[in-house]
Amino acid sequence: MSEERSGNIGDAQRRGLVGDEALPDEPAAEPAALGDEVSSLRMILTLGAAGALAGLLIVMVFNATLPAIEAHRAEAVRLAVTEVLQQPARYEALSVTEAGLVELPREDVQPANAVLVYVGFDEGGRATGVAVTAAEAGFQDIVGLIYGFDPQSGTLLGMKVLESKETPGLGDKIQKDARFVAQFAGARPPLEAVKRPKGEEGEIDSITGATISSRAVVRIINNSLERLRPRIEAHFQEVVR
Repeated sequence: MSEERSGNIGDAQRRGLVGDEALPDEPAAEPAALGDEVSSLRMILTLGAAGALAGLLIVMVFNATLPAIEAHRAEAVRLAVTEVLQQPARYEALSVTEAGLVELPREDVQPANAVLVYVGFDEGGRATGVAVTAAEAGFQDIVGLIYGFDPQSGTLLGMKVLESKETPGLGDKIQKDARFVAQFAGARPPLEAVKRPKGEEGEIDSITGATISSRAVVRIINNSLERLRPRIEAHFQEVVR
């Protein structure tokens, strides 16, 4: 065999065209696949550990901040009750039941999904009114509020929005517009939200550009009183005797 021929065969072998056994085989696929499986398993374990650690940190932070959150919420309710009852000397929290209003052993001990009513008293121990929390759908989301009611005169003592996600600059005026909020003190339910008040009893001048949110506040108070007024008045009569 000539040197030229031998060289051609060698080139062909290097290119893999002849002599299957003349050149070493490519590395087997199994070791590479095994390496990929190990890498994937390592990634899954790493992500799982990171997720577990993140979850643990979230739980720890939540548990650490929960007392402060609850304290802030309780203080917000206390201030709201005091505001809508027009600065009572003290108040007591009651839970609404089918049988009537039941006094709670402590304000922070509440039955699940309890509806609470706060009865205000003056310095002489005379009941001056009740504050009631209520919530229903508004234009964007749930609107939560508290209102004060005097069962003896049948008029409202005030209203304060506690929770709202209504449209900024429009719907959120139900809690920021002092003129709108002030209308509820002295109003006699059932209320009606109107665009052009005529001076009739129970009228609430709705906010321009936020008619739906204004009507939601009125509806929430009307529906709450429709459900609870008989029980509130029955309990109030016993208290004022």
